[in-house]
Amino acid sequence: MHKIDLLIFDLDGTLIESKWDIATAVNLTLRDLGLPVREQEEIFSFVGDGIKHLLRLSVGEENQSRYEDALRVFRGHYLAHCLDRTQFYPGIDHVLVHYAAKHKAVATNKSLEYTTRILDGLGAHHFTYIVGGDNGYGLKPEPGMLLKILDELKVAQDRAVLIGDSTNDINGGHNAGIKVCAVGYGMGNREKMAACNPDWFIEQPEDLIGLFT
Repeated sequence: MHKIDLLIFDLDGTLIESKWDIATAVNLTLRDLGLPVREQEEIFSFVGDGIKHLLRLSVGEENQSRYEDALRVFRGHYLAHCLDRTQFYPGIDHVLVHYAAKHKAVATNKSLEYTTRILDGLGAHHFTYIVGGDNGYGLKPEPGMLLKILDELKVAQDRAVLIGDSTNDINGGHNAGIKVCAVGYGMGNREKMAACNPDWFIEQPEDLIGLFT
């Protein structure tokens, strides 16, 4: 097993199953703006690069003039609905308790406001440090937010691991010089993740328990 002091988790698709509430908020936003709503699966495919990217894709190329309105309207809908169906993936609670003695952090391209609301509802006490996509350290695959966490928690690169479900996570971890574990249960494309050469690839959260000490 690999010796680590810090587990850094992505949020959507890694810690939490959130796609249903995201899709609900997007379609409520599109409806309010008089724009065509989208199929849930299409919205799911837009997730991973932050809310701004999600909404630019959701309003469509022909409606970019409505993007700022969408960003404003979405905020209200998502804050109201972000805990309707969103939960930790089955097994995540067990993993977090198992690694209670380790530092655990969250590094997400999601805005900190939404991230904080969700984790406050599900279990923010598990995490020593949380960085969102609007904290000013760049979005994964840029390494800024990961390096910030390492610096704040005074953990060496070889004693940290990033756990995520997207190529942005894997490449971000590589760019930060830390080990990476890809998860196969989230929203990411398995083939694309594998092509990025993560150090580990797991199929369910509990598999993390056998990897680190």
